[in-house]
Amino acid sequence: MKEELYDALLNIKTTGDQKGFNQSLHYHRYEATPYCALELLCKTYEFKSSDRIVDFGCGKGRLNFYINHVFDATAVGIEMNDGFYREAMENRNRYLKKKKHSKDKLYFHCCLAEEYEIHPMDNRFYFFNPFSTQIFIKVINRILRSVETSQREIELILYYTSEDYIYFLENNTSFELKAEIRLPDAYEHNPNERFLIYRLAY
Repeated sequence: MKEELYDALLNIKTTGDQKGFNQSLHYHRYEATPYCALELLCKTYEFKSSDRIVDFGCGKGRLNFYINHVFDATAVGIEMNDGFYREAMENRNRYLKKKKHSKDKLYFHCCLAEEYEIHPMDNRFYFFNPFSTQIFIKVINRILRSVETSQREIELILYYTSEDYIYFLENNTSFELKAEIRLPDAYEHNPNERFLIYRLAY
């Protein structure tokens, strides 16, 4: 299904070019996860309605709405760009016209990723290469501190991830690689076209 058709199905607007770049070198340019990649992820990796997914660098909220639509899970979007945050909130209003019962399952916060206060119920964290490794480390450390006070199963979902993220997780944390999901055809031409699922080991 084409990107525009999925947007129409969900009653949101997440397609089109993204204007401008972030001033900070630590934050990368926003790009929505392709719907074909989200389809593959959701066929291969099962979210539960009880899950609470946090998307760091959520942009206009595509992943949040898609995951909620497919699994009825709670989705939280963290976005530092005020313009994208406003568009995500507009998308939320449009989406809820069709799915009113999801009102308490979709949240967006306009803040820096490293300043987001991890909720005790947050248990799935999504990263589409949103920022530098320095910021990633700060976010992971916040997640780990939250587990100390509220122990739960934690998994990270990384798409198009950097080798530095992987190196940090595998050499400096208790996260272990649980699964690798490669995008058919695309991965052959670009090894970044994959999802990596990391689970926190106790």
